[in-house]
Amino acid sequence: MMRIGLFLLTNLAVLIVFSIVFMVLSQVFGLGNVHGSGGLNYVSLAVMCLLYGMIGSVISLFLSKWMAKKSTGTIVIDTPRNGTEQWLVDTVARQAREVGIGMPEVGIFDNAQPNAFATGWNKNKALVAVSSGLIHTMTPDEVEAVLAHEIGHVANGDMVTLALIQGVVNAFVMFFARIIGNFVDRAIFKNESDSPGIAYFVTSIVMDILLGILASAIVMWFSRLREYRADEMGARLAGRDKMISALNALRPAEALPDQMPESMKAFAIASGQSQGFSIASLFRSHPTLDDRIASLQKFNG
Repeated sequence: MMRIGLFLLTNLAVLIVFSIVFMVLSQVFGLGNVHGSGGLNYVSLAVMCLLYGMIGSVISLFLSKWMAKKSTGTIVIDTPRNGTEQWLVDTVARQAREVGIGMPEVGIFDNAQPNAFATGWNKNKALVAVSSGLIHTMTPDEVEAVLAHEIGHVANGDMVTLALIQGVVNAFVMFFARIIGNFVDRAIFKNESDSPGIAYFVTSIVMDILLGILASAIVMWFSRLREYRADEMGARLAGRDKMISALNALRPAEALPDQMPESMKAFAIASGQSQGFSIASLFRSHPTLDDRIASLQKFNG
């Protein structure tokens, strides 16, 4: 629950910050003011919400590789220092050629749990990183499958798509929060002036939070869907049996608290505890390992 709570708080914080900026620019400086004598201008509101909703996601996307390196302590392999590093670079290079993308940066981060992630705004300038725990606990065949899974994320453009979906979802949240805020201000608090009252601002921020929680479930649903697609790519590049073996090798780590930084958990191959269904499962970034393995067993690609 801590992982889910921190993820939601991070996203909600972005929404609230942009909501306050939205209000300050429109009320103090008159920029993008969506209120007029007839109440809300819905077209202007939709444009402004889409603009502000996308800004945070786009900025995060362009900074994703830098943030990933800093938050995980990833060391990029510029010149391989041993046979293991050389094998990692060679394997990623071969898989990248097979799917027709540019050679990603390859890195290692210090984490006792077996894990890996891929990120970057451009599929030809991505980063693929594995944990020290993954290298030490998995067989070469399993590591190859994990790398293929991450290359799948890159080739499928998952980082870009996830950022765009988050931006659009944020735009919808801001849009409907302000419509509800306007309704409360006008219908309940009987504000008849051309300018919005305090009820509009308070209600809008409260609804940003509530709708933002609900909207996060949509983003996490897509995150779970893309894990299945990346698993299939891993099966194509490394072999289905290797991919299933790699997922089974993650079981001990799945029962432990996740040590990945919050900003990277949606991009990792494993996401900590995830057994059983609950309301919290709607906000998980990854399906259960059992579900992923069952899906791969049906895969014949």
